[in-house]
Amino acid sequence: MKKITKRSILCFSLAAMCLVSACGGEEPSDASSANESVRIGVSQIVEHPALDAAKQGFIDYLNENGYEEGSKVTYDFQNAQGDMNTSIAIGQKFSSDQPNLIFSIATPTTQAIAQTVKDIPIIFTAVTDPVSAKIVSDLAKPGGNITGTSDMNPIKEQLSLIKQVKPNAKKVGVLYNSGESNSVVQMELAKRIAPELGLELVERAITNSSEVKQAAESLGEIDAFYITTDNTVYSALDTIFMVAENNQLPVVAGESEAVKKGALITFGIDYYELGRQTGEMALKVLNGEAKPEMMPIETQKNLKLYVNKKAADRFGIKLPQELLDRADEIIE
Repeated sequence: MKKITKRSILCFSLAAMCLVSACGGEEPSDASSANESVRIGVSQIVEHPALDAAKQGFIDYLNENGYEEGSKVTYDFQNAQGDMNTSIAIGQKFSSDQPNLIFSIATPTTQAIAQTVKDIPIIFTAVTDPVSAKIVSDLAKPGGNITGTSDMNPIKEQLSLIKQVKPNAKKVGVLYNSGESNSVVQMELAKRIAPELGLELVERAITNSSEVKQAAESLGEIDAFYITTDNTVYSALDTIFMVAENNQLPVVAGESEAVKKGALITFGIDYYELGRQTGEMALKVLNGEAKPEMMPIETQKNLKLYVNKKAADRFGIKLPQELLDRADEIIE
């Protein structure tokens, strides 16, 4: 019998340790592993206050719930600068890079990501009508690898605000990008609702933000502006405000960030809160608690009334006290 030495025992022990490690001692590859940092690709169609707020809300929610930026999660931020071809290229990049999750902001971006990425969980926000945009087939059961939050507006309530701040208003100017399906959906709804309120919409279609000023000035004799959550128009909000101030016209917006920036009033979405709500959905996916295909599309849970008193002065509007009393937030 061969003599067993201390050296032989040591070698045997090391070999056994290596075998155990190879068979089952590795850290799990799941994103919820305690020591593993996850990667999230972020695709945004364009920079403007509403979408930026949604992105920050998403990041803040994850930061507060165990996914701290720079330690537990690394973000790859990509911005398409309003270009659909760039959005598609971003989707192709993410498909190749294989992050743990993709956060997609706005309808055009999400359409591009959905077309190009089929094997990575996608959580979107600021998509007005995911079904008409052909992103999902069913709001209750999205299917595939995608779900998220919708920013569909309470359009009737918002148009009603025009009559409340300017009772004699008849004609309302609306600009929209005819190439954005979210904008087209909102315009169609607004055109159906406006006559019920005694309003006529005067619309102008644009294709990029450089056309906003000329389009706004070409609306003729109108009594107010109504801004939907159109990404192209929102990227040129200051231009709308300038035209409105020059003509002493109220600007009713589709969401709160526009009011904080200078619009008069809205009853609707807070994109920061919508981003946080989207982050809550992403957290469930990252922790392995849910899969996108079985998570219903969500809308914002709490809509609020926002009023900007400085904008009222700029646009020559005297706000009814009843509106001020009802406001959830007043920008002084």
